[in-house]
Amino acid sequence: MSETPFGVDPPAQPELRKSLSVRDGVAVAASSTAATTSIGIGLGVTAGVVGLHLPAIMLLAFLPVLGIAGAYSRLNRVEPNAGNGYVWVGRSLGPWLGFTVGWVNCVASVAFLAYTTAVTGSALLQLAGEAGVHRIGSLALDPGSTAQTTALGIVVLVAVTLTAVTGVRTAARLQTGLLAFEYAVLLAFCGYGIAMGPHPFRLAWFDPFAIPSASALAQGLLLSVFCYWGFEAAFTVNEEVRDPRDASRAGTITLVTMLGVFLLGSVAFQRVLSEPELADHGAQGLAYFGDRLASQPWAVLPLVALMFSAVASLQAGVIPTARGMFAMSRDRTLGPVWSKVSPRYGTPAAGTLLIGALSVAVAVLSLVIPRLSDMITATVNAVGIVVSLSYALTALAAAVRFRSALREDWRLGVRAVVLPTLSAAALLGLGGYLGWSFYSSADHLEVSADNGWFLLLMPLLMIASGFVVAAWAKWVRRSPYFRTGEGTDADSRQLLSSPN
Repeated sequence: MSETPFGVDPPAQPELRKSLSVRDGVAVAASSTAATTSIGIGLGVTAGVVGLHLPAIMLLAFLPVLGIAGAYSRLNRVEPNAGNGYVWVGRSLGPWLGFTVGWVNCVASVAFLAYTTAVTGSALLQLAGEAGVHRIGSLALDPGSTAQTTALGIVVLVAVTLTAVTGVRTAARLQTGLLAFEYAVLLAFCGYGIAMGPHPFRLAWFDPFAIPSASALAQGLLLSVFCYWGFEAAFTVNEEVRDPRDASRAGTITLVTMLGVFLLGSVAFQRVLSEPELADHGAQGLAYFGDRLASQPWAVLPLVALMFSAVASLQAGVIPTARGMFAMSRDRTLGPVWSKVSPRYGTPAAGTLLIGALSVAVAVLSLVIPRLSDMITATVNAVGIVVSLSYALTALAAAVRFRSALREDWRLGVRAVVLPTLSAAALLGLGGYLGWSFYSSADHLEVSADNGWFLLLMPLLMIASGFVVAAWAKWVRRSPYFRTGEGTDADSRQLLSSPN
């Protein structure tokens, strides 16, 4: 019996239930991107680096991410696979790099889930404070405490994980409802803030050359890439959409929508808040923004939207991560538990529960950083670096796979080869520069968001752990992926016949 390129005979492969439409894919991807959370928290962190140039950095970061999105869409057209970058990079650039992409995506997602768990708890505690509940017994409630926010957020994480087990369609419906509310509130408050904000609008906000330094530009770009991170969640469910092209449409729609929302939010925040106010309020940034614009009870609506966004992104984070592990397990690079499909729900139920459990464990470990704002800063920087690496390798895989297009149709070659290559080079250069700036900014290691060595150590550990697990898969598990995972050129005729 012949084998597939990954050594598994097709009839033996577990299959996921096809139940999603373009709208469902957009709901999953938009929830994973978590625009309200990114605006409410990420803008403050980014403003602390680039100052009052949030619109400029969001526009600038969109350009390489757009090139990455094009690479994802074209690769998805010729090979829909829940493993997406892990499979595509393995075929085109080699199995070790392919495994690295799959692994860092999963590890970064678990770190993101741990961070979002604390954000969710913080939003709930802020809501309790708005309702007049400031103490429970002798315990004073503190939305800035990592311990309190993590404990409360874990309860929510368990609940959304169980919901994700029952089916991605059920999860998508829940996310659609949450998204509708949070976007309505976000658009209303941002629109009002742009119209009524006390600070004058300035074109200089859109000038990237006015950013204080090259290191601030690099760090700001990676923080902004982190804000866009999540649009590719549409491709992790590409085996569950009715038409694989729907995954490409959903990813593109989500990314363009995020650009509009981030520009709207960044201009609104800078119209309403000063630079110190933007940088100093961290996880409470959106609540402070609401208080500046409206009186109660209306001022609490942005905080409710933040809570809904955090809950939706928790669930959206669990879903694509479980699918990525499912694909890796199917290729025997991870253990069989990750590819067990529930006969009742048609989902990788065991893997989904494991992702939830691992996220809880990482959330507990994060308690070594007592202040929530410091934990957010450290996590966002680490995830930004590894996500940029993953994006860059996937874009390079597309450029290698479709390189024949340069000879057959130069216009298509520019879109399918040149732009992804430039996007990959930009992200790799940014990641390398930021890593060097972290290294050179300190002379000792300490667990602190202000310590450059600590900020560099986190992404290095994420990447290095992948090589350890890959070595186990190759030499102990003897996964055929490491013998036959190197790919071949895509059929250029298939590319040329696909819609541009």
